[in-house]
Amino acid sequence: MSASPITPTIDLDAPGAHHGALRLPWSRDDSAWGSVMIPITVVNGAPGPTALLVGGNHGDEYEGPLALQELAYTLEANTVSGRVIILPALNTPAVRAATRTSPIDRGNLNRSFPGRPDGTVTQKIAHYVATELVPRADIVLDYHSGGKTLDFLPFAAAHVLDDTDQQARCVAAMEAFNAPFSMIMREIDAAGMLDTEVEGQGKTFVTTELGGGGTATAASVAIARKGARNLLRHAGILDGAPEIAPSTRLQMPDDGFVFAMDGGLIEPMVDLGQGVAAGATLARIWPPDRSGAAPITLAAPRDGVLAARHFPGLVQRGDCLAVIAVTR
Repeated sequence: MSASPITPTIDLDAPGAHHGALRLPWSRDDSAWGSVMIPITVVNGAPGPTALLVGGNHGDEYEGPLALQELAYTLEANTVSGRVIILPALNTPAVRAATRTSPIDRGNLNRSFPGRPDGTVTQKIAHYVATELVPRADIVLDYHSGGKTLDFLPFAAAHVLDDTDQQARCVAAMEAFNAPFSMIMREIDAAGMLDTEVEGQGKTFVTTELGGGGTATAASVAIARKGARNLLRHAGILDGAPEIAPSTRLQMPDDGFVFAMDGGLIEPMVDLGQGVAAGATLARIWPPDRSGAAPITLAAPRDGVLAARHFPGLVQRGDCLAVIAVTR
């Protein structure tokens, strides 16, 4: 496979703190020799491990970009043992457009790995990360939240892996991040994810879901900021021990997902964090275009805690309506 067309404007190995961009040529109507410029900060200190911190994989999720912008602005090389690579807005076109997918090619970056150097803009970004940045990293943090369509309890997550030693490293890093909730999970759609690429390369990986609704809160950004520094302390890149508060351990079972089989207006019957029993009503869906009709009732498939919900008031057939997690 050919080399990536992306070139960094800074030296990724130079000592000190450096701020620049990953430049991806993009010829278009308004700029024949234009570029997509993806912001990057690299902080190299004393010898040590490398952490890759990613925000903006999806463009309508804000805790990661906000936390990483602050970290890039404040992190000093003389406090670092190792290297920190910060990408606060990885899918820059989507971040600028406030969309989940890229407005250039409609590509979902987190379903595009390992990417292609000769593919779409989104595939080229994925390929550079997979071939140039992940191999440099010892530990990777990829921030997510629910975007415009989902809302989550704020959790950090590690995946169930075939390699139990690698899973243990990921779980330990997840616990060090110390979100209010910690989730052990399998993805229902893992093909093409950064998660899958990083774990396939044998690295320690942590992801998050820190709220949603296409916005951020003071509380959710505080969780994200604390988590990044906790993870760097856990990795030995920053001095000191992680700041640990109580956290509730959850597991996301395969049978905890609820999908809408009909569209309409959602009436929530349970709020995030509330416990539910199997068969209890999670929501009712009312028709938006007629009156006098009975609602469709959606029931909890199992006992557990409502960990995620559809955020907009209108749901379409096939949308994920709710996720039930269980305490461990």
